Amino acid sequence: MIYEIALILVIIGALVVVISENRKPYISIFWILFITLLPGVGLVFYLILGKDYRSRRVIRPDEMERFDVLRNKAVGDSTVDHLPDEKYNKLASMMLGANDTPVLSGNKVRFFTDFTPMFQSMLDDISRAKKFVHIQFYIVENDEVGHQFSSLLIRKAQEGVDVRLMFDSWANLFVRSEYYDHMRRGGVKVQSFQKIIPSMFNRDVNCRTHRKIVVIDGHTGYTGGMNIARRYRDGINHGVWRDTHIRLQGPAVAQLELSILADWRFCTKEMLDEPRFFPPVAKPESNTHTSLVQIVTSGPMDEWNTVMQGMVQAIAQSRRYLYLQSPYFIPTHPILMGLRNAALAGVDVRLMLPAKADRGAITLYASKSYFRDLLPAGVKIYLYNKGYLHAKTMVCDDDFVTIGSTNIDPRSLEQNFEVNAFLYDSELACRQRDIFLDDQQSCTLVNPDLWRNRPRMEKFLESTARIFTPIL
Repeated sequence: MIYEIALILVIIGALVVVISENRKPYISIFWILFITLLPGVGLVFYLILGKDYRSRRVIRPDEMERFDVLRNKAVGDSTVDHLPDEKYNKLASMMLGANDTPVLSGNKVRFFTDFTPMFQSMLDDISRAKKFVHIQFYIVENDEVGHQFSSLLIRKAQEGVDVRLMFDSWANLFVRSEYYDHMRRGGVKVQSFQKIIPSMFNRDVNCRTHRKIVVIDGHTGYTGGMNIARRYRDGINHGVWRDTHIRLQGPAVAQLELSILADWRFCTKEMLDEPRFFPPVAKPESNTHTSLVQIVTSGPMDEWNTVMQGMVQAIAQSRRYLYLQSPYFIPTHPILMGLRNAALAGVDVRLMLPAKADRGAITLYASKSYFRDLLPAGVKIYLYNKGYLHAKTMVCDDDFVTIGSTNIDPRSLEQNFEVNAFLYDSELACRQRDIFLDDQQSCTLVNPDLWRNRPRMEKFLESTARIFTPIL
């Protein structure tokens, strides 16, 4: 009897918390039903996956202000108040207001669509480091790619370079600790993001870093969709691994460094507000093409869902075309509505997704459940057949492109720590447009009529999977 009363009180308490969070009605209703109908399981899942963390901050405002001061000194007069193309002034201003991240001029940007040249370029840059190398990845595995990576980091640390590596603890759950301990013994400062044992017993268990950032001596940076693992090089059992990453040189690297150091402070309580990590940015050569770049981060403890809001604004501003790639597609309502509205307004909207899943079938079925929301509006959906599409890109109108770590799903858009580069540059936008069109040659275009007439069982499985989107 006492057990039953205690359970009822706990359930009532949990329901009060869910309602008090004042979230989207469908999310609140999902958790209310889950907790009520399956109390034990529902409570566990809510504590792990359902908590809203936006009342917290990664670091204190005064600490972030100290980082901002260092960044501003490093970038000097590179900050751009008004874009040459006024079309994106509202987008850039919104990102500045929500994320305190300025648009910065004078950046050299290089695209990579294959892991091997990206990895070699990164290793070459790290090998030339003189002062520091700061790294953050979602996955760093102890396979041959990971060993090549760790060997170089140890060598640089032994040369006196300040080498720091941060990785997501849950994503690397099955990587033997000896791999990371070996780097620590070699002088690399290694930190797991949200250590597994403590986080299992507190409300931070679902806070995951999905960011991929490398900063070398404050002048060269990398970000995008690639992690450190053999499958990114060799592909998986049904083909190549298609991803997109970028190399940055210029003021935008200081914003990447700010992001890494803020996360390092969150994980270690160590405040690295030292000018040596934010060296003055060198002026680009006069004959070098440079780009306007805005580094945008988002996370579960930020006040705003900044990357998602930026995507929604960019979608709304598209006029001629909008091409989007994502390995997962479980859109939030604003993203879904934006894509439909753009297509109905005559914008050439194309969505590219992998034809096969790299993880549970439930995610693939949930993604396909949204096709019937998009196809009638005129959105063209392409399924990539050559292997696994892991790129996270969006390009529109030959003048804007964003590349980063953010997937189109609730976890990325609302729960993970993510980073995207917003690039206001026609040359880069055309480059990404051509990459998309080249990838399109390896795709199957979804036929709306055939899709509408697919077997009823498939429709039922898709609709069932969609119910669980709040926890996918």
